[in-house]
Amino acid sequence: MNQATTFPPGRDWDLLVIGGGITGAGILLEAARRGLKTLLVEQKDFAWGTSSRSSKLVHGGLRYLASGNLRLTRDAVRERESLLRAAPGLVEPQGFAFADHGTDVKRRLGFLAMLRVYDMLAGRREPHWERPESFRMLAPNIGEAPLAGGIRYTDAKTDDARLVLRVIDEARAHGAVACNYVTVQALVRDGGKVHGAMLRDERSQAETAVRARVVINATGAWSDLLGGAAGGGKPDRAPRLRPLRGSHLVLPAWRLPLAQAVSLLHPADSRPVFAFPWEGVTLVGTTDVDHEEGVNTEARITRHEFDYLMAALHAQFPQLGLTDQDVVATFAGVRPVIDGGQHGAPSSEKRDHFVWSEPGLVSVAGGKLTTFRSIALDVLRHVSQQLPGWQLRAERGPVFARVPVPARHDLPPGVLRRLAGRYGAQAKPLLLAARKGELECIPGTQTLWGELRWAARAEAVYQLDDLLLRRTRLGIQLPDGGLGQMARIRAICQPELGWDDARWEAQERRYLAEWRKQYGVPPAA
Repeated sequence: MNQATTFPPGRDWDLLVIGGGITGAGILLEAARRGLKTLLVEQKDFAWGTSSRSSKLVHGGLRYLASGNLRLTRDAVRERESLLRAAPGLVEPQGFAFADHGTDVKRRLGFLAMLRVYDMLAGRREPHWERPESFRMLAPNIGEAPLAGGIRYTDAKTDDARLVLRVIDEARAHGAVACNYVTVQALVRDGGKVHGAMLRDERSQAETAVRARVVINATGAWSDLLGGAAGGGKPDRAPRLRPLRGSHLVLPAWRLPLAQAVSLLHPADSRPVFAFPWEGVTLVGTTDVDHEEGVNTEARITRHEFDYLMAALHAQFPQLGLTDQDVVATFAGVRPVIDGGQHGAPSSEKRDHFVWSEPGLVSVAGGKLTTFRSIALDVLRHVSQQLPGWQLRAERGPVFARVPVPARHDLPPGVLRRLAGRYGAQAKPLLLAARKGELECIPGTQTLWGELRWAARAEAVYQLDDLLLRRTRLGIQLPDGGLGQMARIRAICQPELGWDDARWEAQERRYLAEWRKQYGVPPAA
């Protein structure tokens, strides 16, 4: 039966990390591997918020380089290269292609010059300009408009939710504890200093007071809410957040087949939009708008954003005749961007992170998926000022311990590499747990049936959406959230989860209702 990790009662901790996205997971890992007793709690599921709804890209940020933020770009490309080395199968290179129709030679030359700097920062060198005939081989579905050639470059992509889970699993190997569905009822203060928190396990409703030498608020877009609800107000140095929503479309790979990621400038406002192959589907994104509904309102795509992204596809791939019916799913996430106070366009805001402190409490917001390790080390530098006798060792080794690819003659090397990247040391027991026929891919995806069994057995699944939207990504890869495969999903997972028929059916109804609201195609106006 699936077993959730519970926090040991009566134990004091060096650090209590609040927030189970990539930022909290990164802090958990870097603290644990440096000898600190660390507990992480997440009010919903690991990666539930921004970290399962990102653009799935591990990138250096060409836009940040264009705006002059050399430091952020340098750090990001170095972390990208480190992740590519440490997690093949989870973080993979992704080529990008940008069509040039010859209308702005000055822009082309500037872009090529910027790419040379981008490569230099990463310690790599590759050609970037392609003649029309070779570019059409890279991106055969682009429109028939006159083509001067094209620009190509390389970044990387990942499964963002599995990246979070891999980081947490690595932290557990160093003695850390991580628990999902545990909410913070209040921070515990004494004399103006935070000493821990009152926690509630949402499964059992049991409440426990946990003491910690330092509490870390890594709740991202929700960081303001934790400070306010916990009492003590918000420190003067705390930044103001500007929650920005990024929305995406998911199409079947056969309907929008791409070998490379295709970048384009939106015909309406010249914002960059991309489409790229991911896990057996094609992702299209992203918007960048203010999430005015408030962070307690779960992000979902609006019809305006949907039409905006479809307009970009129609401009770039007019011959495909794409319609609403071609979109398998949508998803939207809220980015915890620091408000620069300039009241400019959302895309103009910087993506730097910011760390601020008060006695016993360190908070962090902002930043990028790619730079989670740099953010974690910056947070620990602030923590070290509140932990007498502990000094931060800031050296950076490999992000993950080396894990050999399992040796199996009955599976292709690419499948084994993928499993090793996503599951680390758990890849071998996952393969051993699979039953007959479960090492085959679920149609339309690169996911094995056996991954469902392993998630249900060993990965702290509490709700059906944990299984289908984060442990696996079937909910955004298959039509209707995977409804057509639900009978076999149930046959595999219900016994592992220990759910009776009434609970499974209630969970299925809840999941499908949530999927239609948050991940479906919004109705036309």
